[in-house]
Amino acid sequence: MPESLPSTPSADVLAVDIADAARLLGISESHLFAMRRAGRWGPRPIKIGRSCRFLVSELTAWAEAGCPCAAAWRRAKGGRDDRP
Repeated sequence: MPESLPSTPSADVLAVDIADAARLLGISESHLFAMRRAGRWGPRPIKIGRSCRFLVSELTAWAEAGCPCAAAWRRAKGGRDDRP
């Protein structure tokens, strides 16, 4: 049986790697990377050492907001739109 995240993340999982972020959203890793290249991926990763992680709470909020493009997501969160 393949490993997968539960449909509702447990309280002890705060951040996930790229593979688990894609799995949580029901998309492939290659689709996630394509969305990032096209500027359609809103959640920003956090760096922990050399690892990139995504906050589960931000992934959930982004999906519930309708998966807006990166610029719209940053504006909605009150952030600056200075990243390409």
